[in-house]
Amino acid sequence: MEFRSSIVHAVTLVGFAVFFMLQRKAAAALTPCKFPAIFNFGDSNSDTGGLSAAFGQAPPPNGETFFHSPAGRYSDGRLVIDFIAKSLGLPYLSAYLDSVGSNFSHGTNFATAGSTIRPQNTTLQQSGFSPISLNVQFYEFNDFHRRSQIFRSQGGVFLGLLPEEEHFSRALYTFDIGQNDLTAGYFLNMSTDEVRAYVPDALDQFKTIIKSVHDQGGRYFWVHNTGPVGCLPYVMDRLLIKASQVDGVGCASPFNEVAQFFNLRLKQAVAELRQELPLAAITYVDVYSVKYDLISHAKEHGFRYPLKACCGHGGKYNYNTHVGCGGKIKVGGKEILLGKSCKDPMVRINWDGVHYTEAANKWVFDRIVDGSYSDPPIPLKMACYRDL
Repeated sequence: MEFRSSIVHAVTLVGFAVFFMLQRKAAAALTPCKFPAIFNFGDSNSDTGGLSAAFGQAPPPNGETFFHSPAGRYSDGRLVIDFIAKSLGLPYLSAYLDSVGSNFSHGTNFATAGSTIRPQNTTLQQSGFSPISLNVQFYEFNDFHRRSQIFRSQGGVFLGLLPEEEHFSRALYTFDIGQNDLTAGYFLNMSTDEVRAYVPDALDQFKTIIKSVHDQGGRYFWVHNTGPVGCLPYVMDRLLIKASQVDGVGCASPFNEVAQFFNLRLKQAVAELRQELPLAAITYVDVYSVKYDLISHAKEHGFRYPLKACCGHGGKYNYNTHVGCGGKIKVGGKEILLGKSCKDPMVRINWDGVHYTEAANKWVFDRIVDGSYSDPPIPLKMACYRDL
């Protein structure tokens, strides 16, 4: 029986290898998609300046590695969405809420740090979660779609700053949101069972937004699942983690298990959307597996201190909820910077206890761009195809 089982396992592996080889050959035979724009929805993992524009700029040393000054991103440099735009030959996305120096001709970013799928009944100051939840981001998109064409019809400077009408049906719509829906429950002292219980409602709301974008002509969707929240310093620092709940990597298992439950249900929701929206091409991207691999094999991938923030102050994880990255205190009338950056962010995974460094974001992007972690296994440049 064991011999037979081994043969079946070997044949299965060969079958998968042949399947992926055929997929890649099929992809090579097709013309790459020509996305003229990207419209992004999400939280801080893809916020290029929304929260900074609305509630105050992310302070230095944010942005130090690539932009060499704060650039609206909670990182030392670029985010995965920046690498997505670059790979498609498009400019980095301007935040919808940023009125200074923005150009929306090749898309718009509606993501804001702290955003959730489900609206929160707290203010930003009370909880740290943004009032600009996914439904609000859709309202912004709806308004932008309509009004951008009204102003563009006036000609002049608007022709160079706003997208053409056809861009909305040919654009790539990217989504990276859900992480804060999970942590919000825990920070309100909910149990794991209580957090799991509202995941279906959150994903019903997510489906509603996808269908609403589809109603406005959107056809190509690139959806990231949520990462291993139990490996984030700010989660492990703020929540009481028992030794029995920590896995071999050092992450909090219960929170990662909830993230995996969310991802399973998200993948099911995407499958349902494909049935309901047969004209849409919806790609589900498993960033959880990529990020957990990076964290659990950090040294092999050229990184150090995977569970410790690069920019922060004190504690086991170099994270302090009262003094964040760039945080200062007053001593004798003088401001002293406590939330300093580490010496070499290029070999660190976590930037500020919550977000990733540019190096880690680039590492993640490099592994998802070819479709290796996608369902269906479609490369980014082929995401306008429903299958290959």
